Amino acid sequence: MADRRTELFADVSRSGYYPEIVAQGLDDALAGELVHDYVLQHEPTFEGDEIRRHMTVLALTPSRLVLVHTDEHPGDDLLPRPYTSTTAEAVGVGQVRSVVVTRMVASSTGQLEEAVLTISWGAVSRVELEPARCSDPDCDADHGYSGTVTGDDFSLRISTAADGGAAVERLLSFARTLTEATADGASAGRR
Repeated sequence: MADRRTELFADVSRSGYYPEIVAQGLDDALAGELVHDYVLQHEPTFEGDEIRRHMTVLALTPSRLVLVHTDEHPGDDLLPRPYTSTTAEAVGVGQVRSVVVTRMVASSTGQLEEAVLTISWGAVSRVELEPARCSDPDCDADHGYSGTVTGDDFSLRISTAADGGAAVERLLSFARTLTEATADGASAGRR
């Protein structure tokens, strides 16, 4: 598989969002490994009357899934001037438990409108509880709770309206590459 590291850093630079800071965090997190595939999203968010921007980069190396997220912040008690924070996390490809892809397609046109990639490796779980019930409609006893636990370590949503159709396709391409890498890891574990 080709190394896409140069392409990734060129896209980070083209984004114009603190390219040196994002690149430094990404370079440290990659630890010299090749980049098989990547996806990035530069997204503004509205906070009161101000716009805050952030960037998320996912990179797949031969052995790890690397996530780098950079936010900008207004000054606060800790740092009185506006600042950025960059967080990097690396997860072994073999640790990825699930890769979930949701596609939203317009019924009227059949056009892909957005996609959401959710990746779970067991660090964060979401619990959804509801009161347990029995089959007796007149029963008012407390039956406790029932629910589900869902892995939800990371989600990235990219839409045609906000990011462009090419960005949505890029996310889907990355999801396919990650799925293949985790399937290979699962196969290797069974040998």
